[in-house]
Amino acid sequence: MTVRPWIKTYPQDAVWDQTFEAFPVDRLIDRAAERYPKNSFIDFYGRKFTFKAVADLVDRAAEGFQKLGVRKGVQVGLFLPNCPQFIICYYAILKAGGTVVNYSPLYSVPELKHQAEDSETHMMVTLDLETFLPKLAEVMEVTQITRVIVCSLKEVLPRGKALLFSLARRRDQAKIPADNRYVKFTEVIANKGVPEPVDIDPAEDIAVLQYTGGTTGRPKGAMLTHANLSINLQQAIAWDTTLTEGDGVILGALPFFHVFAMTVIMNGAAYLGAEIILMPKFELEDVLAAIDKHKIRMMPGVPTMYTAILDHPNIGKYDLSSLESCLSGAAPMPLEVKRRFEEMVPSAVVREGYGLTECSPVVSSNPVHGQRKLGSIGMPVPGTELIITDREDPAREMPLGEPGEICISGPQVMKGYWRNPEATAAAIVNGKLRTGDVGYMDEDGYTFIIDRDKDLILVGGFNVFPRVVEEAIYEHPSVKEATVIGIHDDYLGEVPKAFVALKEDQPGIDANTLLDFLRERLGKHELPKEVEFRDELPKTLVGKLSKKELKEEEAAKRAAAAGGA
Repeated sequence: MTVRPWIKTYPQDAVWDQTFEAFPVDRLIDRAAERYPKNSFIDFYGRKFTFKAVADLVDRAAEGFQKLGVRKGVQVGLFLPNCPQFIICYYAILKAGGTVVNYSPLYSVPELKHQAEDSETHMMVTLDLETFLPKLAEVMEVTQITRVIVCSLKEVLPRGKALLFSLARRRDQAKIPADNRYVKFTEVIANKGVPEPVDIDPAEDIAVLQYTGGTTGRPKGAMLTHANLSINLQQAIAWDTTLTEGDGVILGALPFFHVFAMTVIMNGAAYLGAEIILMPKFELEDVLAAIDKHKIRMMPGVPTMYTAILDHPNIGKYDLSSLESCLSGAAPMPLEVKRRFEEMVPSAVVREGYGLTECSPVVSSNPVHGQRKLGSIGMPVPGTELIITDREDPAREMPLGEPGEICISGPQVMKGYWRNPEATAAAIVNGKLRTGDVGYMDEDGYTFIIDRDKDLILVGGFNVFPRVVEEAIYEHPSVKEATVIGIHDDYLGEVPKAFVALKEDQPGIDANTLLDFLRERLGKHELPKEVEFRDELPKTLVGKLSKKELKEEEAAKRAAAAGGA
């Protein structure tokens, strides 16, 4: 029988055992446009888009996507940074009946190719920049992608900034091929905005294919239904009872292709009728200036963002007193960083939470009102069961205070992994999602994580899969063996370190040569921070490369360095 110790300590202004309505995710925009038509939804470098304006653009884009063949069963990829077109196309694809597949702007060509093939993406949306379009052109020639919709940032910037952008970024502009497979976004929305209605079954129809490593291995597509996403959004909002509808300003610096920002910032703002101060990426000076200027109240972030703000040499010249709700997710929050930030900004409460892609993603958080335990991921959000089970026997629950595997059940748990029944069966056992994370629950229902999955590397909140990095290293002709582990980094939390053994019959290489080779094959966050060459790499008794010894060596080095400091 499941133990629920959090019931007796649950915040009085939140209700754990409540139920939520499942609805198609694109209804968020229609609902907001009806309730708050004149409220600003997006502020992109000073160009404001009201909820009514965004809803109109979503309708026009949805009709355009349908004319291009988007319907149920059609996957459309978003290969975009944060920009108004990301938001418009996300909701438009769903309204047209399609499924969104999120692609990281940091992806290399091999990563794009793998995900496009695995997800069966038919159409992609991207920008007319050299960092995006040429990669897709290469991928389109070897995959089933038939159309690329090309957006331009000039079309969504204020007039003066659009002109400056055209002049300053002229060399970055990519030439759109004279090929009918490429369609400008302006052509897609050139219609009356009357899409054909689509009958969506929220519990069954997949809204988003969100790629993740799960608990191990190569990235897999988590099938997040409309119900998963719409209910998880309501769970998160029900947990934070300080939120009110029709006002509020949220920082939109986390990337929307990541499930944390997609749910908490983008969908959250649409539900609340709040304004997003939208940024293509986290730039420290821009973020501080935006908090000061726009009086931002809510700042979802990752620990490295808070660290960067704390370390700014002239932080005193910015007024951060508007900050109230500061969420930290995607990676463990160092206790010292939380303490220092709340001391520097007394109005702000930094709440560490816990989530997984497979859970849409919000699972638990420290409460807004009530005790916030340092080092804890808090209590499960309403409607969510968090269970600690025996790592060898998931049917056996562990007593309070004893470590085991964190398992989750609730309406936000994914439908499964895309076309991967074996991985789905391994991850969801007896209706509970096995996270692969080890932790314990105390007598008040607060959970503490002891360790993350043994191989996954969390670089500033982004998942890096060692196997992907290793496979890229193996492509170098001089490499005999390679293994990659995560090592501690004061700023990013973890970074990859590669251990490499070279072939004797091939020319020797140094670390810089190997890194130059990898830059064309990996995203920036995946590049090893360190490369160590060895004659032999440790192996298990059956000859499998072993990471255990290398992790122990690195931990010993760090301990020795700390002891000598």
